[in-house]
Amino acid sequence: MMMDTQINDDRMQKHYIRPEAILRYLVGQDDNLDTLIMCKSSQVNLVTSDAAVYEAMASVTKNDDFKLNKLAKFFEVVEIQSARRKKTVLTHEKVEQLRKIALGDANDKDNRD
Repeated sequence: MMMDTQINDDRMQKHYIRPEAILRYLVGQDDNLDTLIMCKSSQVNLVTSDAAVYEAMASVTKNDDFKLNKLAKFFEVVEIQSARRKKTVLTHEKVEQLRKIALGDANDKDNRD
């Protein structure tokens, strides 16, 4: 799974969700993240940055099976923190790299805008 885990002092696990995992959740299959988000555990705190959400959303193409209700649930459950760094423009190369990591072989060149 594409998440980093920390354990807080109150023993609640904190999972940081990377852009690749967000993209896979939104347009692919990520059963682990689907379960964490849909079931919202009281022992797991899901966190990501606004920059990670931006990278994932900017990597969605018109041919993806994007489900708006999954994005809504994501915002309901996941804590979004400011990246607090200078925002950069997402390049085409970065999008290709992110899609390759998130979607693997399902991401062919015909899927792009």
